Amino acid sequence: MSAARLLSRLAGSLCLRRPLSAFRVLASCTWSHEPPRPLGQKTRPLGTLSAAGLVRAAPGPAQPYLRLMRLDKPIGTWLLYLPCTWSIALAAEPGCLPAWDMLLLFGAGAVLMRGAGCTINDMWDQDYDKKVTRTASRPLAAGEISNFQSLVFLGGQLSLALCILLCLNYYSIALGAASLSLVVTYPLMKRITYWPQLFLGLTFNWGALLGWSAVQGSCDWSVCLPLYFSGVCWTLMYDTIYAHQDKRDDLAIGVKSTALRFNENTKPWLSAFSTIMLLGLTAAGMHCDQTFPYYVAVTVAGIHLAQQIYTLDIHKPEDCWKKFSSNRTVGLILLVGIVLGNLQKRKNTEATMKRLDSTEENKVVLQKGNEHN
Repeated sequence: MSAARLLSRLAGSLCLRRPLSAFRVLASCTWSHEPPRPLGQKTRPLGTLSAAGLVRAAPGPAQPYLRLMRLDKPIGTWLLYLPCTWSIALAAEPGCLPAWDMLLLFGAGAVLMRGAGCTINDMWDQDYDKKVTRTASRPLAAGEISNFQSLVFLGGQLSLALCILLCLNYYSIALGAASLSLVVTYPLMKRITYWPQLFLGLTFNWGALLGWSAVQGSCDWSVCLPLYFSGVCWTLMYDTIYAHQDKRDDLAIGVKSTALRFNENTKPWLSAFSTIMLLGLTAAGMHCDQTFPYYVAVTVAGIHLAQQIYTLDIHKPEDCWKKFSSNRTVGLILLVGIVLGNLQKRKNTEATMKRLDSTEENKVVLQKGNEHN
């Protein structure tokens, strides 16, 4: 009898827990780029070295602010930073590595500006965040920090980002300041258009313009524009994949996205975006005299993107997250290709100089022979 009661209690407990877990929903916040939480998924142990672990190890009063800027979820920072690195590497002198000081400055700027974007997003969306289980624990939605504290924190992030911007030339300062309107207004776009991913792309890839101007003093538009619009198409691709995790909840709370716009036609759209991206990268490489390793990297990146699209299951949030997060690999492949391609330029230049020298020597010998005759 007691065994029967025990089994009954266990069954009741399981019946209560499963609906609660299944009710867990995903809010749309593409600045954040947070993974889904499948049933039964375990978090990393506290001792594991990771961004989330470092945030948990921080002093208690600082943790809400670090989570507000998504320092525990670095994938968004990577996707913001990588177009900057492409531009910086393309702008390097032939045969030279990218400027390390610029890579470090832009890395710090990416952390700050992504954090500022997440802060602005949460300030706009805190009422939405309170309605869903996963986002209800965000610092603003949970009441861990106030709107005023968030505003002050945002001011601090933007002030530090401005200090970094002021380290650049005047052209780059003006160009960087022009992106602030995109940072502030992007979170509103998912309320008014099915193309918020386009506005995210315009915002996230501004570094493709800024990196070149920071190194060269101004933009070479024949290189920077194809690179920038390639990045925009890349963002449209990976963020549409990301948005498919949230489409049911977006419908429930009235948020729009390209995932809802494309629906079952998503793969043809993704194929178009990836094709335009690869064409833009090819054009950018041609206009700055890139070499064989660069085009190999563009080809490998294209194969990676094709594999993403072909194997994508838009109805499985875990698969969408896996495909989305693999785009960091795409960005790194392109960066390596740019660096190796730029180093190859020196070898090509040296070979050309040797051929020219040899030609000049032959001309001199022929001239002397003619004079002797």
